[in-house]
Amino acid sequence: MVMVPLFQSQENIVGEVIIEPSNGKKVEHNGVKIELLGQIELYFDRGNFYDFSSLVRELDVPGNLYERKTYPFEFSTVEMPYESYNGINVRLRYILKVTISRNYVNNIVEYMDFVVRNYAPAPPINNSIKMEVGIEECLHIEFEYGKSKYHLKDVIVGKIYFLLVRIKIKTMELEVRRRESTGSGTNTYVETETLSKFELMDGVPVRGESIPVRLFLSPYELTPTYHNINNKFSVKYFLNLVLVDEEDRRYFKQQEITVYRLSENS
Repeated sequence: MVMVPLFQSQENIVGEVIIEPSNGKKVEHNGVKIELLGQIELYFDRGNFYDFSSLVRELDVPGNLYERKTYPFEFSTVEMPYESYNGINVRLRYILKVTISRNYVNNIVEYMDFVVRNYAPAPPINNSIKMEVGIEECLHIEFEYGKSKYHLKDVIVGKIYFLLVRIKIKTMELEVRRRESTGSGTNTYVETETLSKFELMDGVPVRGESIPVRLFLSPYELTPTYHNINNKFSVKYFLNLVLVDEEDRRYFKQQEITVYRLSENS
């Protein structure tokens, strides 16, 4: 685990760059600059970074460095529309990059990562989810979740109703799944992770029975839902209801939900 600074969009990013020649040696340079970069790296295209944000501040004109020198810098009200994300096939990162340009030898470059998290108010409209699933003349159930949009520390509350049961159900589980889509066209990669498996029922239900659902999201490493970030990737979440019969056949119904990072004053 690494400690890094945390920001949100429109904040000022202020700090200092300290450069000190080693052993008192003179350092000749063609200028010093600091860049704030927002980058997306697709792992199937490793080595290529897509910059969606780039800001530069010149810290020093060409000259010589003889001793330790401090350069203050500031990037004001920086637009950082996307959150930092480290997924299976993609990484979105923000970095500060300091470059000391030199003539006949390699430039000296240092990087520092920082993390961006953006917050949202509670949605004004948050409809419940009501759906049916069944097998003709064998199984008919209805499930209902209290809402379709959840913040990262929310609780999923709902009920499962058994209207017709003619197969021997052994267990019923509720899964939270994350689906990450990267690339486009023939270079589209989709990865699905099961983040949580929560057993709702163990045993054979009877007609008319209802099973309550109460699943806390806070223990799981969720991110908000991301829609087509810079035309490079998306992250979606699904609730997957799974029924397993006594012959280990599986029946499932999947429903997309929206996840958001709730602002602290909501």
